[in-house]
Amino acid sequence: MNRFASPAWRLAAVVLVGLNLRPALAAIGPLLDMIQRATGIGDGAASLLTTIPILLMGLGALSARRLQRVTGITGGVWFGVALIGFACASRIGAQHAWLLLASACCAGVGIAMVQALLPGFVKAHFATRIGGAMGVYSTSIMGGAVLASVVAPFAAARWGWLVALAGWALPAAIAALAWPLASRGGDALAAGPMRAAASTSVAHARPSRSPRAWRLAMFFGIATGAYTLVLTWLPPYYMRLGWSPTAAGSLLGGVTLAEVLAGLAISATIDRLPDRRPALHAAIVSLLVGLLVMLAAPDALAMPAALLLGAGIGALFPLSLIVTVDHAATPADAASLTGFVQGVGYLIAGLFPFAAGVVRQHLADLTPAWIAMACLCVALFALAAGFAPRFARPVARA
Repeated sequence: MNRFASPAWRLAAVVLVGLNLRPALAAIGPLLDMIQRATGIGDGAASLLTTIPILLMGLGALSARRLQRVTGITGGVWFGVALIGFACASRIGAQHAWLLLASACCAGVGIAMVQALLPGFVKAHFATRIGGAMGVYSTSIMGGAVLASVVAPFAAARWGWLVALAGWALPAAIAALAWPLASRGGDALAAGPMRAAASTSVAHARPSRSPRAWRLAMFFGIATGAYTLVLTWLPPYYMRLGWSPTAAGSLLGGVTLAEVLAGLAISATIDRLPDRRPALHAAIVSLLVGLLVMLAAPDALAMPAALLLGAGIGALFPLSLIVTVDHAATPADAASLTGFVQGVGYLIAGLFPFAAGVVRQHLADLTPAWIAMACLCVALFALAAGFAPRFARPVARA
């Protein structure tokens, strides 16, 4: 008997994998000005270090079912983690912009594989606690971002920015070693429900035919766009205001710490809230108020704004995944629908940091980007109003 196959060990493995899904991106923001000085790339090109992985994450997520058939869920997750580790390790010699962009592509593919496949694993093994388990998983993702945003500036100050980027290969290697132990036999548990779903419905492979799936994807895209915008451009925005890289990175750390706390709160309470809309609306209001506070007093109220931003983003990320899984009846449906929602959503979200980079390059100011994001919060609020429990029947059966 595999003692690592208990629910606790499986959840620990999910957390360990989740911790590796953001450092390849989150370490970029606090070091962006340093990277630009060393490589000579402009704001628009520099934004591609975040935009490319996000777009690839979207394209990869749209291939979730094909990946699932070729690699299986557990094998695909392991390969994705290995790609992330390789991408980070390769940055030790990435002194030219094209090498950094190549590593960003590799990391994006790896992250996409994990994010497309892991929800199916969670659905199979934590069916009676799906909301809490998905909340823990998404919170671990944000926890990885906290570590990267806080540690990267200090590591760069001591060992240089190349080491600060490449060092994230170590936790990826640990996750790649631990995952096979805890996930052994994981595909077998999900195989029965997946075959049953395939025999009773072919619609679960075509969520693109469901208007609700598109609304879920739009919601996920805008919410994740807020995350990628803040992750990429909050530190450079404050460095333009005269903050040091370490101080700006610590502010981003405050954002991501608030994200983790909000994610933990969602994990602890969401299974008792069948109607997700009040939590969704509270998170959107927090995000909107954080943006308005930052625009009104970026220096004087920097930390309150950061905490409000983090609370909103941190709650929206797990909630968007939980609402998506609410619409899936089986592990197969969960993997298919989540892959579609994340695929389209990340394609949308990838445009946010790039557009902000273009704005900064031409206007030398990110204020228009923050204003645009505040306006999009209104669209998020309207979309969330449509996620009533009575509509959360499986998309695949709609």
